[in-house]
Amino acid sequence: MSDPALDSHCEHGTSTEAACPHCDSGSTTSTRTLAASSAKVALIGAPNTGKSTVFNAVTGLKAKTGNYPGVTVSRTVGVVRTGDRQITLEDLPGTYDLTPVSIDEQVVADVLAGEIEGVEKPDAILVVADAGTLRRSFGLIADVISLDLPTVLCLTMLDELSRRGGSIDTDKLSAALGIPVAAIDGRRKGSGAQVRSLLGDIAAWPHPVIDPPPSGTEEWAAWSESVLAEADYRSPEPDPITERIDKVLLHPVIGTLIFFAVMFGFFQTIFALAAPLQDYVETGFAKLSEWVYDVGGDNWFTSFVADALIGGVGGVLVFVPQIALLFVLITFLEQLGYLSRAAFLMDRMMGTVGLEGRAFVAMLSSVACAIPGIMATRTMPSARQRFATVMSLPLMTCSARMPVYTLLIGMLISSESKVWIFNAQGTVLFGLYLLGAISTMTVAKIISVFSQRRGPVMPFTMEMPPYRVPSWKLMLVEIWSPVKGFIRKAGTIILFATVVLWALLNLPMRSDADLESAGIDPSDSAAVSTYTMNHSVAARLGHSVEPVFDPLGFDWKTNVAVLSSLAARETFVATLGQMSAAEDPEDPATRLEEARYEDGSHKGDKVFTPPTIVALLIFFVYALQCTSTLAVLRRETASWRWPVIIFCAYSVLAWVMAYIAHTITVWVW
Repeated sequence: MSDPALDSHCEHGTSTEAACPHCDSGSTTSTRTLAASSAKVALIGAPNTGKSTVFNAVTGLKAKTGNYPGVTVSRTVGVVRTGDRQITLEDLPGTYDLTPVSIDEQVVADVLAGEIEGVEKPDAILVVADAGTLRRSFGLIADVISLDLPTVLCLTMLDELSRRGGSIDTDKLSAALGIPVAAIDGRRKGSGAQVRSLLGDIAAWPHPVIDPPPSGTEEWAAWSESVLAEADYRSPEPDPITERIDKVLLHPVIGTLIFFAVMFGFFQTIFALAAPLQDYVETGFAKLSEWVYDVGGDNWFTSFVADALIGGVGGVLVFVPQIALLFVLITFLEQLGYLSRAAFLMDRMMGTVGLEGRAFVAMLSSVACAIPGIMATRTMPSARQRFATVMSLPLMTCSARMPVYTLLIGMLISSESKVWIFNAQGTVLFGLYLLGAISTMTVAKIISVFSQRRGPVMPFTMEMPPYRVPSWKLMLVEIWSPVKGFIRKAGTIILFATVVLWALLNLPMRSDADLESAGIDPSDSAAVSTYTMNHSVAARLGHSVEPVFDPLGFDWKTNVAVLSSLAARETFVATLGQMSAAEDPEDPATRLEEARYEDGSHKGDKVFTPPTIVALLIFFVYALQCTSTLAVLRRETASWRWPVIIFCAYSVLAWVMAYIAHTITVWVW
């Protein structure tokens, strides 16, 4: 629906009854016009204003993510179709103004100025601001208006503003700013339709008709107050409930204890709720593999489908419930408003190792994956702190480690075991995450002390959103992307690795005559699989590195799994699953747990004893088994020097710590 107030202006916002100097001069700001069949709109706003919520409400699950050319700042773009027009909506990183301090903010300024090669300058700008904290967004609003691009302001959280005794007249605000103002609540049903309708009227968006003073100046402050006064803006009253809760959650001692209690319960919940679902998925894949053998018979193609595809990739997909629940809990705490407070609380703790709260935000992002965590360091103005954080973040426990930890903890501790009244498996998982966090801060401190890099150190400030009841709809949208990424990885990198591994485990091919000469009955499929695997190219590779891993208690199959995990940590699980499925397609999990050494001084002994499992767990805490992270580190440091140094250093550290853990466990177990 078109806004009549917009139709009475030319594209520069000048009344059609008056002459527009821009139109008279024939100047334009874009090669496209907003009346064209396609246009690009930049979505911009300060952190915690609901910007990404609005973006998700409009684009749903159809957004594409990537990086801006030349940098690793995340880029999110969605396509919105309104009638016969296609709008490209680009969700820019959160920023408080267009005076860049961090790299993220520099990217925002460059995108709006059209100065990034390969990224088109937007035709229009959609600014999102929280009505309850509108004053804090006026620097950004003023800077955007100064760009002289067609602009619309979206106000969110108007219901919270009203509930807390605040108010604003959006029509008067529009008149005072000289741009259209729309009221949107991205958390409510129908908000997506509101924004799509707004984008459908993009041809009527005017250019700003005023030129506000530069943000941060006394003139700007006076202008901001005058605009708010004209709009009859009344600030919301402080929420007494929020203040009472914050006195507890932000207390240096009590708040810290609550934080660790929340994280402890976090991992208890993952094992308590996801384990039953995992059992169902695991049983389903086992039955599917068995069915393939029943239908296809005993041949190489059946082996490929049942062992490589179902046994390998399926062995990773059984952990989807854990991954999904991990992100459900993270998103729940974020929407609740707790994670922002946790970051503020941890600022004190980070200060003890020479870092600040922004480093904790990056660490928190790394719980999903080290890559977004590394990207999050771009908000850190200090080059020294940023470098130290980037180099240490691979030690944070990411979601890729979750399948490895879950598999190994399940073999180490029974699901019925308790530590006091708590689930023992969840307690161990919490301990591993805590060890990763402590190791990250320790390494960051060491690097920070010896780093010669310098940069401004600014106080850590962060918007504290009000406590809100999480929206399940928004949570599903938020968690779908990482879960989809995990499934995509299983269908690409891990699938490729399992196919290669299947070939290595079955080469060289042997005829019936070869098997008979070795004393193997060709009709005994289990014996054939075991013999072929033990004399394969993969076996030779696994045996070749035994001098390195034998002190840790690994057999050749575990060695192959560790080497395969260089592509992606989850491949470790896929490799063990594939080899176990080849030996026993009906019950690969039991086969894995009961695996025995087949040669050497340990022949006949069980492979996965407590010392070996503990060594594997500690090894994966420290080893940088992720080529994607190495590639991002290379882009961040502009050379392969530091990624190679970090990879080698963490590999040595992983081996040393695993050896110490193995030795101690042998003594005490």
